[in-house]
Amino acid sequence: MTKSAIAALILATAAGATLSLAARADVLLIDGVEMSEQTANSRPARGMSMERVASRFGEPTSRHAAVGDPPITRWDYPGYSVYFEHNLVLHSVERRALAAASR
Repeated sequence: MTKSAIAALILATAAGATLSLAARADVLLIDGVEMSEQTANSRPARGMSMERVASRFGEPTSRHAAVGDPPITRWDYPGYSVYFEHNLVLHSVERRALAAASR
């Protein structure tokens, strides 16, 4: 093999390895949780403050203590949960019955 053929082979191998790493992604699955486009407008939006969520959606049925660093707090409402980082909404997710999740 010539030097240019070896260089081309090395370049192609490196490009293939880079593409395979770029195409890889992790998926987080949580039992009993579902992101639903249909109900997204009836749940708190990302970036809302805790005060605004409580004002607009009322008091949650339960509040869970903050965990980790940065602190993540969960508020439960009937049918969905709201996750906060510090005092701002990260996600609000619809909860589905665990029986349906095990299908």
